[in-house]
This record gives sequence, C-alpha cells and structure tokens, in this order.
Amino acid sequence: MLNTHLSFEIFLKTRPRPILMEQRAHISLPHSTPTSAYYDCRFSVLRAPLGFQRGAELLEDDDQAIHAWVADGEQVVAVGRAHLIDPESDGSAADHAGPGATQCPSFGPLSSPDNRPAIQIRQMGTRQEARRNGHAAKVLQSLEHAAMAHFGAKVGLLQAREVAIPFYQSQGWVIVDKPYSIAGIGPHRSMMKHFKT
Repeated sequence: MLNTHLSFEIFLKTRPRPILMEQRAHISLPHSTPTSAYYDCRFSVLRAPLGFQRGAELLEDDDQAIHAWVADGEQVVAVGRAHLIDPESDGSAADHAGPGATQCPSFGPLSSPDNRPAIQIRQMGTRQEARRNGHAAKVLQSLEHAAMAHFGAKVGLLQAREVAIPFYQSQGWVIVDKPYSIAGIGPHRSMMKHFKT
C-alpha cells in the first residue's frame, strides 16, 4: 500500500489541475498602487449598486493604505483596505471622495491611548458570484496581519453595514458605539478588534 504522501504526488502528476489550489489574498503596502481590477471590483461591489458615479470608489488616502484582494484569474473578486488612524484623529472621515460625501462619526474607543496605534478597515466587498467562499475572511485576516506588521497596530476599527455585522463578529470583531446611518448607504455600526501583538 502506498503512503498518503506518495499517493498524493502520483495523483498530482497524473491529473492535470486535479484540485483548485486555495486562493490567497494579495497585499499592496502604502505608496504602491493596486491594479485597476482592484478598483473595478471596489466600484462594482460597493458604489455602483448605490447609484454612485465612477470615482466614488477612490479615497484621498488610498496611497497611504494597505490594500488586500483575492483574484480569480484576471478578475478581482474581493477587496479591502486598512489605514493607520492619525494619532490626533478621532477616526471621523468622509465616506467617499468627491462632493456630497457624508462625514462618518468618530470612534469612541480612540479616546483611550491604550487603543493606539489603531487602524481602520474600509472598502470591504466581495462580488456577488464569489460570496460564501471565504474570500472576505482572507482579505480581512491579511489586512489585520499586514497592519500589525507594517503599522504596529494594536487595535482595528471599522464601520460595518448592518448586513455585514455577523461576518465581522465571526472574525472576532465586537460592536462599539451607537447605531448611525450613512446617507445614501444606510444603517451602520462601528466595530473593534484588539489584535494579538
């Protein structure tokens, strides 16, 4: 009888593409630019369904953020980004670039110096046809790890659409602050996670 390792090697050598290799998240550190396919996914998933015009997927500080994405061939199917929250900032920011952007509220936990350095996760989204495959979890975990390594982050914060709250809770995030609504998008909750450094 063949041992498992040898059987697997023979299987791989005798079958073209026998198994789908697990997709991993790609990372782009600050001062590098993600591909246009990354921004296409961000627009298609997060902005186009809400009637926003092209360009609303861009944020002023994208060049200072860590970006993560999962691709299926040439198409990016899941995206997200993380930026370091300025030590003097309460985390409030415009929801998107351009005129008419809603100002998102501050994060209460930032009033404690113990919650610094802190990052904010933003622009998380997965194409409809690629959902329920673990892509968002890979993007989120990649952002968390990269933010700890690159920024020395102790804490993560984010503003979750209500429909996404169970996903973030499954990844160890907890609700903080009061409910609020972002104009043109809908109800949100702020969430937080302490990172193990």
